[in-house]
Amino acid sequence: MITDTQMRAARALAGLDQKALAERAGLSLATIQRMESSNGQVRGVVESLAKVVAALEAAGVEIIGEYGRSEGQGRGVRLKSAS
Repeated sequence: MITDTQMRAARALAGLDQKALAERAGLSLATIQRMESSNGQVRGVVESLAKVVAALEAAGVEIIGEYGRSEGQGRGVRLKSAS
């Protein structure tokens, strides 16, 4: 669903620290810290992962999956278009 690197990059693009992301996702700070310390694919309860992705998307960040539509290859994140 999302990697630790994507999660940190998406949070940075949104201008959120870990505490702010936790609040927006309705999760504890410890949960966000644990997710970001994963090595590769973020480990966690699917419901918690969905909350994080929803919070990041609400903040204007698009998560690009391994085979998602993009000009390049691989996973990534980008800011959504304001249009």
